[in-house]
Amino acid sequence: MPTPAPVYKFVFRHVFSRMDPERAHHLVVTGLRAAHQSGAGRVLELLSKPDPVLKTQALGMEWPSPFGLAAGFDKGATAVLPLAQLGFGHIEIGTVTGQAQPGNEQPRLFRLVQDAALINRMGFNNDGAAAVRQRLQQIRARRRALTRAGRHVPVVGVNIGKTKIVPLEGAVDDYLVSAKALAPVADYLVVNVSSPNTPGLRQLQDIQALRPLLRAVGEEADAAAGRHVPLLVKIAPDLADEDIDTVAELVLELKLDGIIATNTTISRDGLRTDAADVEAKGAGGLSGPVLAERSKQVLVRLRKKLPEGIAIISVGGVRTPEDVAERLRLGADLVQGYTALIYEGPFWVRRINRGLAALRRQGRV
Repeated sequence: MPTPAPVYKFVFRHVFSRMDPERAHHLVVTGLRAAHQSGAGRVLELLSKPDPVLKTQALGMEWPSPFGLAAGFDKGATAVLPLAQLGFGHIEIGTVTGQAQPGNEQPRLFRLVQDAALINRMGFNNDGAAAVRQRLQQIRARRRALTRAGRHVPVVGVNIGKTKIVPLEGAVDDYLVSAKALAPVADYLVVNVSSPNTPGLRQLQDIQALRPLLRAVGEEADAAAGRHVPLLVKIAPDLADEDIDTVAELVLELKLDGIIATNTTISRDGLRTDAADVEAKGAGGLSGPVLAERSKQVLVRLRKKLPEGIAIISVGGVRTPEDVAERLRLGADLVQGYTALIYEGPFWVRRINRGLAALRRQGRV
């Protein structure tokens, strides 16, 4: 079957690229939801369902594919099942905060087309933990029915962060609100302390602040769910190497289940886009291929420090099946993407899975 990528790229160039990026994002999500509700998504699922050869064991679960969607695309669990029909092995929703919040002022999402990159300063815009819990409860019931019917069902993780108006000294209690509400409906839980778009948040990556936070969230999550909920922490690529080592040691000390590396970067190094244009877009986290090299460096460093039983989810700059395979060879258990979905279109996931399956059959991953 011919790839529809050229069609999407034509639409992107002549339609989406002329729209505000956030408006274009909402339009795509609306389209996916409409396809799902009309039944057209079932055809998409049949075309995009991962090959069984891609089944992966991690965090005590089976994943249909090692490739999934990073947090940030579906912040409020409003499109989990439509996104599932694209073929993702897992979908991480969020970042969700204890209280609903509108996020930062618009415009807050910017394309760097020459670099196939994004700058975002969304600021954890979401409907809050209580509202997201209700949606995930409904989705969980639907996922069970789909599993019984032999349909494609991805793993669903939940990424939680700090409410902006909550001061740093109240951060632990704020995270616990989200953990209590969302752990019972999450396959795994992620503590996000690495977004550059919430003032002071990255200070929580300091080991003295991070230790009590992760310990408290882990205890609250398991108590609320009545089971062990795999817990991971998501770190920034901008951490110094010695700080990455310290976080790895803390993961071992607290017996966390894994780590996600990495979030977006505040660096603007390596971009081809004109520097004045980049500066005009302002602050925010940068994502895309420019992040790939640092993301791989962090992955390799973490894998040297962490035993195989502790999962590493690698994210940052992957665009091709070979990119995903490289991360797996470097020691990642799972890989996530996001930015390339904006530039490559919905069948990008299918191309990743098909290419990855071929590489696996060749023994190259």
